[in-house]
Amino acid sequence: MRDLVSGADRMTRLSRVVKSYDVRGLVPDELDPVVAYALGWGFADLMARPSPDGDAGRAVVLGRDMRTSSPALAAAFADGVCTRGLDVVDVGLASSDLLYFAAGSLELPGAMVTASHNPAGWNGLKLCRSGARPVGAASGLDLVRRAAERVLDTAQPLDDRPRGETTRRDLREAYAACLLGLAPGPGHSGAGRPLRVVVDAGNGMAGLTVPAVFARVDVDLVPLYFELDGRFPHHDANPLDPATLRDLQAAVRRHRADVGLAFDGDADRCFVVDDQAGLVSPSAVAALIAVEELAREPGATILHNLICSRALPETIRAHGGRPVRTPVGHSVIKELMGTSGAVFGGEHSGHFYFRDFWCADSGLLAALHVLGALSRADVPLSALVRDLVPYAASGELNTVVSDPAVMVRAVESAFAGQPGVEVDHLDGVSVQHAAWWFNVRPSGTEPVLRVNVEARDSAMMASVRDRVLDLVRRPG
Repeated sequence: MRDLVSGADRMTRLSRVVKSYDVRGLVPDELDPVVAYALGWGFADLMARPSPDGDAGRAVVLGRDMRTSSPALAAAFADGVCTRGLDVVDVGLASSDLLYFAAGSLELPGAMVTASHNPAGWNGLKLCRSGARPVGAASGLDLVRRAAERVLDTAQPLDDRPRGETTRRDLREAYAACLLGLAPGPGHSGAGRPLRVVVDAGNGMAGLTVPAVFARVDVDLVPLYFELDGRFPHHDANPLDPATLRDLQAAVRRHRADVGLAFDGDADRCFVVDDQAGLVSPSAVAALIAVEELAREPGATILHNLICSRALPETIRAHGGRPVRTPVGHSVIKELMGTSGAVFGGEHSGHFYFRDFWCADSGLLAALHVLGALSRADVPLSALVRDLVPYAASGELNTVVSDPAVMVRAVESAFAGQPGVEVDHLDGVSVQHAAWWFNVRPSGTEPVLRVNVEARDSAMMASVRDRVLDLVRRPG
């Protein structure tokens, strides 16, 4: 990138793509190799400086997903790191949790080139310190952005540091061994009955990592869309969208499978479909994993974000654990896991975090826990999870509003002070009642309010939901 050309346009783009927790933007309109180079230099600059955690850097481990823009962005990012004087350990094509494994096991800061579940035209970066500790706006990402701005402003930061070098490592086998050591899965170490499992990789990175892990467990694997293809020819790799699960559900029925698994593009999230082709609530998946972890470590602390089902903390308490409610967001949960000693954390978005996996999230590790529990059970998955989420939920409902803060206050004013109602502000506003609860919180990146409602039955949920949405969507 010695021909780097600065410009106000790229400075503006940089401010748009650096979010609260990661980097995300359209390629090439917002994110291109020049911006990626500047971010690589900025990240290396941050990692090269001594920190209270002893991070004084020597190298950065780098992975990338299968998007068509990822090779060029990864090469540019690596060039920026090396120009700043740090080495690059390139693990090549990887899932985000494989990158976290690399950062943890090699004790190096890491960068993953990915846009996760976003459509094909997007790309981005997930950054972490050594030990897979997250880098967000408050923990270094703002400093990376400022350093990258200096790079773009001066065209090329010149100094006399020796240039870093790039080496390549394949960590898939070590990664698979690590996951299976934490959650053995069916037949691994002689436990459990065999299972027929349909996996929809969505042409994303699970197509690389699932075969490496499932080759060691007793499953009859039915693969869907394992070919790595960042154009997503079949459907977006976004299991949050129910439409992307239809092929998986049909395959579960067709093959009479015990379970179906769907991963997002970088495979850090996992969604589960039962033997009847019904979606298993992510809160139920978290409850199932929590029970597994509490059997291994009685009395442990379990984290859950505030839009998880009320049934999740109830299940944790029933099995002797200590539930701790958190705001939404991976960097928040990872930080709290480190300080609280929590053994596991679940988010209703399909992210599942494990203390023994460097407090990082792993869709495949979550899947192994589910498969292990199912293989040891004498009932199908639909029966195993039936009572884990007995309430009716709205799902996340998003509304564009002109002033999210004003709308949040309006909702709170309408409910506060009513008999039996409690209000808190852990993340947006949450209103709790014995028979129902809801949360309204602003998006961190757009003028959108996110509404989640749960109640003891569908009629009550619909009543509360409609009242909240009427307030949120009321003109003026």
